[in-house]
Amino acid sequence: MTTAPTAAPAWTVGDVIVHRIDETLLPPATGPWLLPDATATVVAAHDWLRPHFADEEGVLHLDSHTFAFVADGLRVLVDTGIGNDKERANPAWHALDTDYLQRLTAAGFPPESVDLVVLTHLHADHVGWNTRLVDGDWVPTFPNARYVTSRTEREFWAGYPMEDARRQMFHDSVIPVEEAGLLDLVDVPAEGVEIAPYVRLIPTPGHTPGHVAVEVSSAGHRALITGDCIHHPVQLAHPSIGACVDIDPALSETSRRELLASLADTDALVLGTHFAPPTAGRVTTHGNAYRLTPTPAGPAPA
Repeated sequence: MTTAPTAAPAWTVGDVIVHRIDETLLPPATGPWLLPDATATVVAAHDWLRPHFADEEGVLHLDSHTFAFVADGLRVLVDTGIGNDKERANPAWHALDTDYLQRLTAAGFPPESVDLVVLTHLHADHVGWNTRLVDGDWVPTFPNARYVTSRTEREFWAGYPMEDARRQMFHDSVIPVEEAGLLDLVDVPAEGVEIAPYVRLIPTPGHTPGHVAVEVSSAGHRALITGDCIHHPVQLAHPSIGACVDIDPALSETSRRELLASLADTDALVLGTHFAPPTAGRVTTHGNAYRLTPTPAGPAPA
């Protein structure tokens, strides 16, 4: 069932307005599966997580959404969510029918207008709207865009023994983009790489080998889109908490700690790819770890 889209929440980063394009809330069971060490007892010890990021029982709130913005005239989308009509093993992702494309269009980014799609990594809930079903075929949703991901990421999966579910995801959401000649593999050095004006890829390996975060910088202001280097704000309080699907848990923790240390007590805005509303905030030192001070969004300026 679809509903009429509402104004997309947005944050101003210098001359750039970053829009959150909502896809779907994730069910309560997601937290215990994804972050098994984030137990109710652990979560309850941090009152700043309530009410936005967890409930009184310590159940984590998680979202699926993407981010869109215009950078020096380029219309950019970061990650593409779960997608509609996809055959997925995870029942929360299977055969969705959301109004995501209507929301994206209402925010000012109709699919044909998108110039650049940045994929933080190649997991099913980040590449789903790469394609859409048209007359029984999976076709690129953004036919005029350059789709960008890390070369390390694509080459890793090319040599990885895939189970049926992952093979299906590549079949419907990655390979059609490659076959259309739209996938652009980028080498991402340790210091990061600028792929467009104001847009920089920051290597954050571990969750997957080629995972990147996305930095947006403009007029002296900076925002960082986390991808899955950080799934939930509880990981600010406990950077050692990793996801059950991390390819290299130790490296994922190292990347998370380095990223948080670089953001702490700065003016950088953090935009969590799975953070429930208010989604964004600033990282502040809290004891021997960190916390997120929320920065609520507003509707985008007309």
